[in-house]
Amino acid sequence: MADESFDYVIVGAGSAGCVLAHRLGQDSGARILLLEAGGADRSPIIKIPLTWGLILKHRLYDWGYFTEPEAGMDGRRIECARGKVLGGCTSINGMAYARGMAEDYDHWARDLGLPDWSYERVLPYFKRSESWEGGESALRGGDGPLTVGTLRFADPVIDAFLAATDLAGYARTDDYNGAGAEGFGPMQATIRNGLRCSAAVAYLRPALARGNVTLRTGALATRVLVDKTRATGIEYARRGALRRVRADRAVLLCGGVINSPQLLMLSGIGDPVELRRHGIPVQAALPGVGRNLQDHVVCDVRWRRREPGPLHRGLRADRIALDLVRTVLFGTGLASQVPAAAVGLVRSSPDVALPDAQFILAAGPMNAGPYLKPFAQPYTDAFGIKGIMLQPESRGTVTLASADPAQLAVIRQNFLSTEGDVRTIRAMVRRMREIGEQAPLGRFIAEELAPGAGQTSDAEIDAFVRRTAITLHHPVGTCKMGADDDAGAVLDGRMRVRGIDGLRVVDGSALPRVVRGPTNAPILMLAEKIADDLRVVPSA
Repeated sequence: MADESFDYVIVGAGSAGCVLAHRLGQDSGARILLLEAGGADRSPIIKIPLTWGLILKHRLYDWGYFTEPEAGMDGRRIECARGKVLGGCTSINGMAYARGMAEDYDHWARDLGLPDWSYERVLPYFKRSESWEGGESALRGGDGPLTVGTLRFADPVIDAFLAATDLAGYARTDDYNGAGAEGFGPMQATIRNGLRCSAAVAYLRPALARGNVTLRTGALATRVLVDKTRATGIEYARRGALRRVRADRAVLLCGGVINSPQLLMLSGIGDPVELRRHGIPVQAALPGVGRNLQDHVVCDVRWRRREPGPLHRGLRADRIALDLVRTVLFGTGLASQVPAAAVGLVRSSPDVALPDAQFILAAGPMNAGPYLKPFAQPYTDAFGIKGIMLQPESRGTVTLASADPAQLAVIRQNFLSTEGDVRTIRAMVRRMREIGEQAPLGRFIAEELAPGAGQTSDAEIDAFVRRTAITLHHPVGTCKMGADDDAGAVLDGRMRVRGIDGLRVVDGSALPRVVRGPTNAPILMLAEKIADDLRVVPSA
């Protein structure tokens, strides 16, 4: 017996969950419950753009996931930060905003049997979600909930970097989310008035203000309630009690690439062999649940700066303390930006048909932090290029550790498990070094820190990648959408779970293949699109 009932029960207040709460709540008669395992997003560390590095470094507002030892990365357990807070990963990420390329979505439509997901059909939902600083155009949105603008971090190394990419033969683009995706240009980010514009800020706050969305934090979903072949609600744990809630129209799982497949499996929806191993009765045999895990791998080439840059000077403790106050009160100052103001989509080799790598200038090192002599010594200033492999061949899995919902899932990314991936990232390291060798950057460089002078052979570069590469936190695919004849597809093209009525998975796990860029914008888009579908057919 359910404790109470709503029209929609949404699990997870991350990117997609906030969008669905906002859009479905625009129907005044709809009663919506939003469950979030984490807590509030009130901390200034979340709000101030410059402090996002502290969130990652100290694993704040995070589920605390690590992969199993990765053979392709020297047996290291790679952190897999996932937001456990209102706004989900949009409250802990680096705020970069990119859609990927039109070809990413046309590939879904043309090659994966998902005609409703071509770029032409998803573009209106990208536009609907954003409020671009340049205003409305054929390709950009001007009045959406999410504020998107160009980063304006001031550092002369940024101009030098862009000049170096020109000399290295790369194209320029003014707007990689507009007509020209390939090439280098200014980075775009989700910052509003100097503070982070998360999905909670953009979507959830307006949804709650209307009064027909009920939010419960600290609520861990433990099981989807299923009656025969229909999802009827959610069981969840909160404040030491187990509760049940009924969904009269639909249950919407928005827990993300790790938590959504875990919840499906805990509910008896998944690979029968895996479910029986944990003593879970099978409700729907879907072997694809937890499969097809893919992610962007990132590797840095770094150089020590000849002279400290603006970030280094600004992080002196007395200066940054005043700057943080200025950012909180007025949305201005050093802390209102992040030191990564230039980015480019590139090809790792001339033989590649489309860009398969992304290079981002990092104007400061990850260990940057406040200092004040003689109490704390300054860090060694450096800058680098982050190289991201955008189209990995390697695939991993998410499986259950046990039938206990409180126990974290088991993650195997299988990073760099194909020769193609190893070859691609090796080529990327060489391309990044070539940019660093151009004259405009020379006056900023004292020495190469990583991989290090003389480390030039294939074997030396491969060893460097294996010991230093990490995830860029863009995992997707563990409940992928697919055509009817795709045996590994968990969802149909409307994100409905196959074999279970009234149940959809709306988050990054539904993406069949990772796009050429961060995943925040695509996830917001797909939630906008599915919200429209639900409002037309609310119980499907």
